Amino acid sequence: MPKAIWEGVVLAEAASCVAVDGRHYFPPDSLRKEYLQPSTTHTLSSNKGPASYFHLEVNGRRKPDAAWFYPEPRELSFLQGQVVFAGDVRIEP
Repeated sequence: MPKAIWEGVVLAEAASCVAVDGRHYFPPDSLRKEYLQPSTTHTLSSNKGPASYFHLEVNGRRKPDAAWFYPEPRELSFLQGQVVFAGDVRIEP
């Protein structure tokens, strides 16, 4: 089961993930939402569309905008709602 880990805490664990461009996208129901706080940051990807972000908060440490998702992806509709983490969040197979 793939896991996303930061600061020694499992942020997400799923039976399977979608891999795109070298990143693992976790389904929303795999997230431990107590560690994700909504962000007001939004960006735009040319092929994925608008992205919304989360801050990570673990054991008093905060990592701003370290997870994101595409609410309505343009070309890659299978990514809708899937959450991806910044590069320093460890992904274990």
